[in-house]
Amino acid sequence: QVQLVESGGGLVQPGGSLRLSCAASGFTLDYYAIGWFRQAPGKEREGVSCISSSDGSTYYADSVKGRFTISRDKTKNTVYLQMNSLKHEDTAVYYCARSSALFSSWYRGTGFGSWGQGTQVTVSS
Repeated sequence: QVQLVESGGGLVQPGGSLRLSCAASGFTLDYYAIGWFRQAPGKEREGVSCISSSDGSTYYADSVKGRFTISRDKTKNTVYLQMNSLKHEDTAVYYCARSSALFSSWYRGTGFGSWGQGTQVTVSS
């Protein structure tokens, strides 16, 4: 059974850091790209970052470049999102999903499925 489970969310002050985890089961990261997405209340879902299956190439939304880092541990079949210098506007529910191919419109969720249940990230003082 294919499953993605996010964890690591929480409450953090502006400027702080969190590391999210996306644990995959039922498939291997060798064949699927993993993307991180987020959705804030009243806003559309947006792509945050993704990592390709083949060579581990990484992609980021402009809003998080230089602050967030995506990585993967194939031995644990897990993808991480290290989030530094967090801002109020990073507050959202963060989801991970998989895709068998990466498209230029990945940030819209194109090709992604098997979404996890999400983990809440709240940046507040």
